[in-house]
Amino acid sequence: MSETDDQPLTPEPPDPRRGVIGPFTARQLVTVLGVIVVAAIALALVTRPIAPGSGAATPFPASTPFIVGPAVEGLRPGDVAPELAVTRGDGTQFVLTDLDGKPVQLADLRGKLVWLNFWASWCPPCQGETPVLRAMDEEFRDKGLAIIGVAVQETTVDNVRDYAARYELRYPIAFDASADIFHRYRVFALPTQFFVGADGRIQEVVNGPLSAADARARIEAWLPKT
Repeated sequence: MSETDDQPLTPEPPDPRRGVIGPFTARQLVTVLGVIVVAAIALALVTRPIAPGSGAATPFPASTPFIVGPAVEGLRPGDVAPELAVTRGDGTQFVLTDLDGKPVQLADLRGKLVWLNFWASWCPPCQGETPVLRAMDEEFRDKGLAIIGVAVQETTVDNVRDYAARYELRYPIAFDASADIFHRYRVFALPTQFFVGADGRIQEVVNGPLSAADARARIEAWLPKT
């Protein structure tokens, strides 16, 4: 027997454990995948619109407005609400119209409490507030409340019309395609609410969505007394 036969064999070092993909183990990949799935579900929940006729708000955003421009000094309570028409720099006249092309004018609503709601169909806080507007319209429409939704920063009037039909909105919705009224009212957040009293003067400006309780308290306080 040779000297080499008497030497104990040195075991070869084990191969480093290989992951499923590169250095990652299956457990690590499953964990990462789980985080991605949870994040995707959360995103879907906060951005989905409400179900038709459900009356339930989306989980997001409670009282948080969607900021669409720099904050500017806006209209104040006591100011006369500007008419929903402007004369542009080139001398042309713009009159806000509803989805059927009918002019929407505050002068026609004098004597009522007017709730102007500047909103957009893609705006999560606006989506969350939709059932509140629908419920307040149904409850107070025949008691002196006139809600006007002013859709801004939308691609087409059909997008707005589809949204209104899907969520069974019966109050007038105007399409401010050129943002003339948006700028006249100095709006920088969506939704923005203007409550206009029976005398045509602004009662309050609210930047952000309203809960049903907050909306009802304002409406009941400012409805014209009969």
